[in-house]
Amino acid sequence: MFTHTPIGLAVLLLSLFMLNSAQAENHTLRLHHFLGPNSPAQAVLLEPFAQRLRDESNGQLDVSIHPGMSLGGVPGDLYQQLVDGEVDMIWTLAGYHPGQFPRTEVFELPSVHFRSANATNRAIYANFDLIEADYADVKPLLVHVHGGNALHLKNHSIQSAADVRNLRIHTPSRTGSWLMEAWGSRETTVPVLQIRDAFANDQIDGALLPLEIFTALGLESQVTETVQGSDGSRFGTAVFLLLMNKDRYESLPANLRQVIDDQIGQDLYRSMGQAWDDLEAPMFRAQRDRVNRLDVDIIYDFEALSEQVVRRWIDDMARQGVDGETLVHEARRYIARYSRIITTLE
Repeated sequence: MFTHTPIGLAVLLLSLFMLNSAQAENHTLRLHHFLGPNSPAQAVLLEPFAQRLRDESNGQLDVSIHPGMSLGGVPGDLYQQLVDGEVDMIWTLAGYHPGQFPRTEVFELPSVHFRSANATNRAIYANFDLIEADYADVKPLLVHVHGGNALHLKNHSIQSAADVRNLRIHTPSRTGSWLMEAWGSRETTVPVLQIRDAFANDQIDGALLPLEIFTALGLESQVTETVQGSDGSRFGTAVFLLLMNKDRYESLPANLRQVIDDQIGQDLYRSMGQAWDDLEAPMFRAQRDRVNRLDVDIIYDFEALSEQVVRRWIDDMARQGVDGETLVHEARRYIARYSRIITTLE
C-alpha cells in the first residue's frame, strides 16, 4: 500500500491538476490568406478544415481565418509572416514566393499538368518525398492545385499558336512568365482581385486562370473567349500551399498535434482535388458557348512551346543541384496514371 503525507498528497494533486489543465488548454491558430471571405478556397477548404480541427479536438483547437490580407501586407509577404511567427497558418500561391518552392513547381508546368486537380493532387501526394526539401522550415498541411489554366481573352480569338503573339496576358508564376516568352506574348501580372478591372480598362488582353474563380472575379462581362484543348487539356496550373509554422505546431500538446496529423494526408489531397474539379464544372457549363476547344494539331504546336518551358525548368533545377529530369518524369507518370481513372470534367 502506498501512503502519502498531507503535503505530498497536495503536491501530487496539484501536479495532476496542472497536467490536466495543460492538456485541456485551448489554442487559437490564426490563418491568413489572400482571397476574399466568399472565395471557393475559404468555403471549400479552409472553413471545413478549421471546423474539423475544432470538432476532433473537442474545441481545444480553434482556427481564426483572416481573408483578403486583412492582417496586413501583400500576398507575397505570407510565407515570411508564417516563418516569422506573425501568423500560425497560411494558404498561399506558390508562385507568389519565387525561389522558395523550386521542386514543387514541377506540378504547375505546362504539359505536365493535364486537366484534373484530382489527378495532379494524387500525383503530388505520391511523390511528396521528391519535393519535401522545399518545406524544411514549415509544417506542410496540403499542397494542391486547381483544375488548370484556361486562356481567357477579351476581343481576341485563337486559331493557331501564332495568334497569342504580342497579346498582354496575366500569369501568376515565374513558369507562367516563361510560357509567355515561349508564346511570344507579353506577360502582364495583375493582383488577382484586380483582373476584372484590368480587362475593363484594356490593360490586359487575356489571363491564364481556372474557370472555378471566373464568377468570383466577375469576368463574365469581360471575357469573350475561353481557350482549352479539345481533350480538356489546360496550359499548366497553379500550386497552392496550406502551411503551418513549425514551432507553433511543435509547441502543441501531443494529442493536438495528432488531431492535425489525422486531418492531413491522402484523403485530404484526394477530396480537395475532387472539390476543385467539381468547382470547375458549373463554370465550364456557364461559359460553354464561349469555349474554344483547340484541335489536336493546334494543341501540338502549343505543347511544343510548352516543352521549351519544361526544358528551361529542368536546366534551372540542375544549376541548383536538383534532379529536375526525375521530377518531371515522375510527375508526368503519376498524373497520366491518375488521369486515366478520372472522368472528364464536362
